[in-house]
Amino acid sequence: MPVNQQKSYTLKLVLLGDSSVGKSSLVLRYVKDQFDEYRESTIGAAFLSKTIKYDENTTIKFDIWDTAGQERYKSLTPIYYRNANCAVIVYDVTQLSSLERAKSWIDELQRQGESNTVIALVGNKCDLDSSPVIDSNTTKEYAEENGFVFIETSAKTGHNVNELFTEIAKRIPFDQLDYSNRKRNLDNQDVDINSKNSGNRCAC
Repeated sequence: MPVNQQKSYTLKLVLLGDSSVGKSSLVLRYVKDQFDEYRESTIGAAFLSKTIKYDENTTIKFDIWDTAGQERYKSLTPIYYRNANCAVIVYDVTQLSSLERAKSWIDELQRQGESNTVIALVGNKCDLDSSPVIDSNTTKEYAEENGFVFIETSAKTGHNVNELFTEIAKRIPFDQLDYSNRKRNLDNQDVDINSKNSGNRCAC
């Protein structure tokens, strides 16, 4: 009886959204299961990673780029979402302006990012006692119409944080990744062959 082949994937994930919506707190909760009430705003971008067992044959490593939400860093953001497999767009459920800004991030990502990037729209801070000003049903309808993952989370309590990344993993087209990896390996072989046939030319 053949043994199922073990597969591992590294996925580039970028977080986008306004400053103070809780992007960094979401990542910290997911990667380290911690929450810092007084966490400072990200400067430029921060990088964290986490490896999970997706199923009995598949391991996924999330390489997570947590971008700064301040306007002065906006010009740097395309560096981080380029070639991203997935993007998490975060807004604050108590701030309507943050949702509008999240939608503008999505528009930019769809114009300049990869066409097959899995997009998740995330309403964070659902633990707050104050009544959310954003109707979750309307936002969910918007996300579903556009093919996005939609979920509401609390980085503070951990509510739905793991579920967010699980839902993203479910949307990843692993067959396409397998093809890309095979093509990359063939391209690398071509480079090696050309290198061997290049004689003793100096690579100055």
